[in-house]
Amino acid sequence: MSTTMTTTNQNESKNQNENGRLSQYQNESNQQARSTYQPRFDIWEGDDELILYGDLPGVEHDDLEIQFENRQLTIHGKVSRCHDGEGYLYREYGVGDVQRTFMIGEAINSEAITAELHDGVLTLHLPKSDHAKPRRIEVKAA
Repeated sequence: MSTTMTTTNQNESKNQNENGRLSQYQNESNQQARSTYQPRFDIWEGDDELILYGDLPGVEHDDLEIQFENRQLTIHGKVSRCHDGEGYLYREYGVGDVQRTFMIGEAINSEAITAELHDGVLTLHLPKSDHAKPRRIEVKAA
């Protein structure tokens, strides 16, 4: 059984580079806003659940918000600087918001969704509803 799943980007109007970083932009008051990054995810499907594995380096579990509503899964987190102030010789580490949204075409038991964040990897378990799980139909002889 295959699940239909699409991903959307809340900030599609902004330019995105090859690293998944959305360029910085000017907000309504013409101030430069924080960058938003689209983290990468692997999605695995079994008979009983979907498992999503996402790279979220620098995101603390307190700065992570996950919502599932109307078949839409939204992951939002914040990455802060390791060191404030001067002294940087070179900086590539992304700082800003991370966000990813998935539309899930499978019936999910939203009450049983679990999430773990370990060493910068988010693991989300999305158990399928009983009526969405594959089942074998017994054929009776007539």
